[in-house]
Amino acid sequence: MQPSALTTLGYMVTAIAFMFGIQLLRSPATARQGNRIAAVGMLLVLGITAALVHNTGNWPLIIPPIVIGTVIGAVSSRLVRMTAMPQMVALFNGMGGGSAALIAAQDFRTAVANGTAHPDITWAIMVSCIIGSLSFAGSLVAFAKLQELMPGRPLKYRLQSAVNGLLLIVILALSVYLIVGDQNLTLFAVFIVLSLLLGVLFVVPIGGADMPVIISLLNSFTGLAAASTGFVLSNDVLIVSGALVGASGTILTLAMSKAMNRSLFNVLFSGFGSTVESAGSAAGGEGGTIHPTTVEDLAPLLAFAQLVIFVPGYGMAVARAQHEVKELADELEKRGVTVEYAIHPVAGRMPGHMNVLLAEANVPYTQLKEMDAVNGDFPRTDVAVVIGANDVVNPAARTQTNSPIYGMPILNVDQAKTVVVLKRSMAPGFAGVDNPLFYKPNTLMLFGDARTSVAALIAEVKKQ
Repeated sequence: MQPSALTTLGYMVTAIAFMFGIQLLRSPATARQGNRIAAVGMLLVLGITAALVHNTGNWPLIIPPIVIGTVIGAVSSRLVRMTAMPQMVALFNGMGGGSAALIAAQDFRTAVANGTAHPDITWAIMVSCIIGSLSFAGSLVAFAKLQELMPGRPLKYRLQSAVNGLLLIVILALSVYLIVGDQNLTLFAVFIVLSLLLGVLFVVPIGGADMPVIISLLNSFTGLAAASTGFVLSNDVLIVSGALVGASGTILTLAMSKAMNRSLFNVLFSGFGSTVESAGSAAGGEGGTIHPTTVEDLAPLLAFAQLVIFVPGYGMAVARAQHEVKELADELEKRGVTVEYAIHPVAGRMPGHMNVLLAEANVPYTQLKEMDAVNGDFPRTDVAVVIGANDVVNPAARTQTNSPIYGMPILNVDQAKTVVVLKRSMAPGFAGVDNPLFYKPNTLMLFGDARTSVAALIAEVKKQ
């Protein structure tokens, strides 16, 4: 059925809203407005879809899933902590890929039953099923790693890449046979199962340090799956929105790989973080001596500084310390201290993770500085406070040619006059590489839960 002129106009407005919304997401200052505009576009297309299916008689099948999905989404948005946002993003992204694959699979079944499974449409079905299934299964593995339901480190075995490559060849061969040969539903079910298996095997060998890149990549896969399903359904807005997600996700994935000075191939197949360096080898010339400190000693150091830069990392997210960090910053600013926040592109477990957490704590976006903008400030910084960050501040990336993170751009916190590291223990980060920053003469280590430590610092600063 060809869409009416009014429907086509609605689709066009929706596509423009999506594009404009993505454009506004480029800046923290306009991100909220961009979300709202994109949400209005989504509401519009849902209304158009509801109008199109009004006379189909399928309302008893359509309304319950809409109600269930709405309730799940509303409850999740209220109950899920911001610190668990990476897991929710991975899970919801997987649902999108799975939905695209299910829709395409049902269309294939219908086309086979009606004798209309021609190559001009089955190619799009196969593409949607492969990418959607891979995105669904891979996102579930990413969720399990982030939720610590399975080990976050890379899980590798001998000939893993060869097995995955062979599995991909088998899947592609099956898809070609299903397109131009016998449309056997049993064979199609095998094809789907193998695609799901590839999704699991694709993400299992990837460690927690690379999760931001993988989440972004899987998000682009979901967009491509949705676009392919749009071809199956002859739905223009689904094609456009899927292509937007696929393109933006791909660009973000490549940008984040560049921020780590690693190729996407290296991210996917290197098993980054599967080995752990010893403290002595990483410490190098620092002699392996650490300098523990207390909140009583740190409070005057912070209270009488001129410039303090907070460097948030995954440890801050785990400790849910963002509100305490903002409160400490407010106390320092009352005393005339200039406060900034240094944001590394891959800090945390999803793109923009630190930005989201600090925005929840009402940190002004003008204080958030990206790596290139803030690195020049560290030499004149009195105190750099590293809260749960590890790999993104590791100077081994600049000096140790045998380190797996060598060449990765980092935040130059070691150039500050004093570095304070809030950390639970001396355990290495997700990259499995010990950090020579911890042994430098200008580094003080404050051990303990980040939220508890910052709360104690607030109380001590107030006494100054």
